[in-house]
Amino acid sequence: MKLDDYNAFCGALAHTSHVVQWGNANVWKVASKVFAIGGWQDEGEQLYVTFKVSEMSFDLLKETPGCRLAPYLASRVLKWIQRTSVESMDDEGLKDYLRESYRLVSLGLTKKKQRELGLNQD
Repeated sequence: MKLDDYNAFCGALAHTSHVVQWGNANVWKVASKVFAIGGWQDEGEQLYVTFKVSEMSFDLLKETPGCRLAPYLASRVLKWIQRTSVESMDDEGLKDYLRESYRLVSLGLTKKKQRELGLNQD
């Protein structure tokens, strides 16, 4: 996934905002809470994308080629993975994980904020 594709995908999700920080990383947030971080690749290389996952996905992906524990985040016992290559996860799979990261992070918002934004009202 190229940076423009990553930014377009994350930007299409409801109530998201974008900021460039942490060493030129493209950080995406839902209601000010981070759900995706993209960056740290050399010119022409695969974009590294970091995202929050469930406990089960964390256990699966941490041993998957092309994925690793997210630097800084996973060391704090948080369930975040970084995709570094398409070796075991293509871009469509990455989009699925980004959607799930968005959902998991939005569930951490207050119930009031979720209602205000119309999130998780199923």
